[in-house]
Amino acid sequence: MTTSTEYCQTFIEKAKAVSAFVTEVKTEDEALKYVIDLCDTKEACQLLVSGCERDLSEKAEKLCDAKQKKVIAAPGLKKPLYDKLAEMSAKAGFECIDSGMREHLAGVDIGFTFAEYGLAETGTLMLDCPSEDLRLATMVSEFHVCVLPKSKIRKDSYAVEKMMLTRMGKTPDYLAFITGASRTADIERVLALGVHGPLELHILLLED
Repeated sequence: MTTSTEYCQTFIEKAKAVSAFVTEVKTEDEALKYVIDLCDTKEACQLLVSGCERDLSEKAEKLCDAKQKKVIAAPGLKKPLYDKLAEMSAKAGFECIDSGMREHLAGVDIGFTFAEYGLAETGTLMLDCPSEDLRLATMVSEFHVCVLPKSKIRKDSYAVEKMMLTRMGKTPDYLAFITGASRTADIERVLALGVHGPLELHILLLED
């Protein structure tokens, strides 16, 4: 009989095979620290202001070089956990949001979510995304960090079939299946990451 430990190991192997970064954490506080540390290591994500490619005055060029405040989007978190992340973000000089994603579509650095289940067979995350903000956090962020409790890892999609059928009867609802970082090979069959979604997927396996 396959054990939960074996499912976990299989999940790790399959997730890494599709370029996901997998890290084990013991507590939710450790997961929050991971998010803050990851955001701290990168440049602020933003689109260039229109016209920055032209010859501009010195003042205008300085404006184009200016960086927005780094943004962590964490919709759907329980309030105590979100409040703690928001406090940590403020201390680090980051902005933390749990709504209004449409106003930040050009500059979300980290999308932080919790998965409902993980499928060991393919290293896939399954997220319940009833709100638009939560869906956008998984799609438009440069990096997506997702916490997956180890107890929620199942063998395959058949193992969560009953739950899915129940959810399908409660509309409106939205279940997202995420396997690795966004990728495409549409252009000359050359694999490119981050074209249609996050450049990196970081999975934090939580001891529970």
